[in-house]
Amino acid sequence: MQVALVHDWLTTIGGAEKVLESLAGTFPSDLFTLVKDPKNLIGTPFESMKIKTSFIQKLPKAKKKYRSYLPLFPLAIEQFDLSSYDLVISSSHSTAKGVLTHADQMHICYCHTPMRYAWDLYQQYLRESNLKSGLKGVLAKFFLHYLRMWDAQSSGRVNAYVANSRYVARRIKKLYNQEASVIHPPVNLDYFELEENKENFYLTASRMVPYKKIDLIVEAFSLMPDKKLVVIGDGPEMEKIKKKAKINVEILGFQDDETLRSYLQKAKGFVFAALEDFGILPVEAQGCGTPVIAFGKGGALETVIENQTGLFFPEQTVVSLIDSIKTFEGKTFDPKVIRSHAETFREEVFKEKFQAFVRDKYEEFLMG
Repeated sequence: MQVALVHDWLTTIGGAEKVLESLAGTFPSDLFTLVKDPKNLIGTPFESMKIKTSFIQKLPKAKKKYRSYLPLFPLAIEQFDLSSYDLVISSSHSTAKGVLTHADQMHICYCHTPMRYAWDLYQQYLRESNLKSGLKGVLAKFFLHYLRMWDAQSSGRVNAYVANSRYVARRIKKLYNQEASVIHPPVNLDYFELEENKENFYLTASRMVPYKKIDLIVEAFSLMPDKKLVVIGDGPEMEKIKKKAKINVEILGFQDDETLRSYLQKAKGFVFAALEDFGILPVEAQGCGTPVIAFGKGGALETVIENQTGLFFPEQTVVSLIDSIKTFEGKTFDPKVIRSHAETFREEVFKEKFQAFVRDKYEEFLMG
C-alpha cells in the first residue's frame, strides 16, 4: 500500500510535528508540505526524509514569513499530485486536509484543530492585527470569509477524521458536520522521566503569544511575592510580559529541550492558563511527576485529573489563578501517581490505536 503524509508546514518542531514524526515512523510514506525550513529540521527524523514542498517554498522569505502567503494556501495544497497513492493521511491544523484525492483513495485526517484564525479566533485575530477597520481590514475580512467557505467545503474531502481531543472532536462536528474519533497525541515519556524530589518554584513554559495567557500567570505571581515563578519561552509578547514581572518572577526566554525537561522535573507545579485543543506540555510535566494547575476548559480537562494529578481554575483571570495556587499549596500530590497517569499517553499507545483505526477504516473503505 502506497501512503502519502500531508502536513501544513515544516518550519519549526512543535506538538503537531511530534505527531507527524510518530505517523512517519508508523507508516513508511512520502511527505508533502507547503513549505519547510531545513535549518530547523536538523537532528530530527525529517532531516533525512524526502519532502515535497509547494510553490510557496520558492516565494521570497517563505521559510520565515510563510504566514504572509496565507491567501495562497488553499491553491497551493490543491496542487500536490497524490493520484498514485492508496492512502493519504493528512496532519492538519490549517489547510492540509484540503488536498485533492480521487474516489479510489482513502483520506484520513488527523485534525489538531480546525483553523482557529478563521473560526474561533477570528475576532481576536482581527483585533490583535489591527484589522478591525480600514482598507486592510476590509480585505482581511473578505479573505477570511472566503477561507471559511473553502475550509467548510473541503472538509468533505476527508473519508475519516481523527481528533486529538474530545474538545476538538466537538468543534469538527460543529464546523464541518463530521464525526471524529479521538486519539490523543503521543508523548515521549522515555525522555520526560519521573523526578520525585521537587524544589520550591512554579514553572510555566510556552510561546509568548496572546492566547497562551503567560501575561496573566506572570501578573498573578507578581501579586504573590513569596512564591517563585520560572518562565521559559519567547515570542512577540516578551517585552509586555517582562514589564509585568516582579523580582520573584524569573524569565529565562527560549531554552533547549534538556533545560526545559530539567525544570519540568524540579518544579513543584506547572502552571497552564491557555485554552488549548490538547496541550502537550501539561502531559510532559505529569510525565516528570509534576502536578499541573490548569485552566479548566479545553484539552486540559482530558489530560489532568483534579485533586490527583493537578487542579483547575475556572476563569482566565488573575484572581481565579491566585485562588487555585492557594488551594494547591494546601494539598499533597504523589509524583508516582501523576507519572502513572501520564503513561496512558505513551507513543506506543498512540501508534497502536492509530494503526488499528487505519486498518479498520481502510477495510470498510475497500468493502464499499
